[in-house]
Amino acid sequence: MTAAYRVSHLDALEAESIFIMREVVAEFERPVLLFSGGKDSIVMLRLAEKAFAPARIPFPVMHVDTGHNFPEVLAFRDARVEELGVQLIVASVPEAIASGLVREPADGMRNRIQTPVLLDAVEKYRFDALFGGARRDEEKARAKERVFSFRDEFGQWDPRNQRPELWSLYNARVHPGESIRVFPLSNWTELDIWHYIARERIALPEIYFAHDREVVDRGGMLYAVNEFLPLRAGETPFVEKVRYRTVGDASCTAAVKSDADTIEKVIEEVASTRITERGATRGDDKVSEAAMEDRKREGYF
Repeated sequence: MTAAYRVSHLDALEAESIFIMREVVAEFERPVLLFSGGKDSIVMLRLAEKAFAPARIPFPVMHVDTGHNFPEVLAFRDARVEELGVQLIVASVPEAIASGLVREPADGMRNRIQTPVLLDAVEKYRFDALFGGARRDEEKARAKERVFSFRDEFGQWDPRNQRPELWSLYNARVHPGESIRVFPLSNWTELDIWHYIARERIALPEIYFAHDREVVDRGGMLYAVNEFLPLRAGETPFVEKVRYRTVGDASCTAAVKSDADTIEKVIEEVASTRITERGATRGDDKVSEAAMEDRKREGYF
């Protein structure tokens, strides 16, 4: 009798992501991995480490830095990059504001002005493939995007101009000035990410676990009180036990009430939730129903 050979769900996802990364390195001249210090980019960096071991990761990592970051995440980013010995490129939004490339938004949220800074860095370093940690379960605009997401010479995404990916065959052909955004985690879910973190024993910034933090309730979302998010008239801050499901600009990323202070508890909590992490915590996605798709059309991640 031949023993049945079965691959676990996580092993299948890992193998697919590693295949995608190796395909990119084989097809493109100047790939880069977008690394913010958030959980998805941390998992993606771990996959890159496994994809090319025992050699070093053969491309740099880049962070489009809004200047409105959680300090715990920046500290983790720098420590992880140093541990792996990879090159870190920081595309700075504050520097872009100072140089006149972009203007400070009136509402103080800098996520939208990341796009010109990202496109400027792509042009400066001549990147032709950018790994991103987006997943299809996060948001409806991302749900209809391909693994290899073609961007024109202006960095723009046209959902009507996507390439077929039958049988996991990826079209990597681009003309000078064009690029591809690559999403190795497209078929992962938030729960898959946490199961993989548990299996691989991947370290994360502490803000992903329950802790006491001074917050303010704004529109039903709990925002940390900090220098980037001043209190409005009539608002009263209070201390709540919270954790972050996703990490972005500190001025528009909310926490959620939680007692999950271990990976096992986080997995249990995520398994029972019915709201995506972006839907529950990202104020920048509340601008309109098509906020994410509009940003992608402009060149966003």
